[in-house]
Amino acid sequence: MSSMADQQRIHPVPDVEAPPQTSPTVPLVPQGTSKSDDQSYPPFHRTYPPMNSKPPKKRSRCCKCLCWTLSLLLLFILILGITVGILFLVFRPKLPKYSIDRLQISQFDLNSMDSSLSATFNVTITARNPNERIGIYYEGGSHLSAWYTETKLCQGSMPKFYQGHRNTTVLVLPLSGQIQNGTGLIMAVQEQQQRTGNIPLRLRGYSHLIL
Repeated sequence: MSSMADQQRIHPVPDVEAPPQTSPTVPLVPQGTSKSDDQSYPPFHRTYPPMNSKPPKKRSRCCKCLCWTLSLLLLFILILGITVGILFLVFRPKLPKYSIDRLQISQFDLNSMDSSLSATFNVTITARNPNERIGIYYEGGSHLSAWYTETKLCQGSMPKFYQGHRNTTVLVLPLSGQIQNGTGLIMAVQEQQQRTGNIPLRLRGYSHLIL
């Protein structure tokens, strides 16, 4: 049994086809130098300019001042809007209403000497204040004028007065005016009256009111 075990042992066989191992012929260190001759250099570091992380104090103060100013302005606008809204809901202001009750032509004559046209009207107006809690002050500068097409015939001023809430006031306003070279205008008015039987007039008013 021992002789059969010796015969079954495997022994390594050298590889005949493998090329023989040879030692490297090129030296790892160049001739005439040694490892101690290698020079070592310090690592390269890139330098950057210093960065100032904190902004200047003056600029910071200006930004704070601007922010405070804008905040106060927005707060003021908000408070003003709320106040106006509350007043509007409480008083509910309304514009006054006007009506023309009567128009009387006192004078509408052509002067034969200089061809000027003189016009005098009397207009009766009713002004109504529909507000329940607001009175109206009519200041100076309010006026009423009478027009034929695009020509102003006469004009009159409205008086200064105070109109209380839920009040109705009747005004009689005299209007007067003079037009140079009124020959063409009087002929156009007469032709309009003969053709249609009426004279179209337009009243324009301007009121300076304080509620």
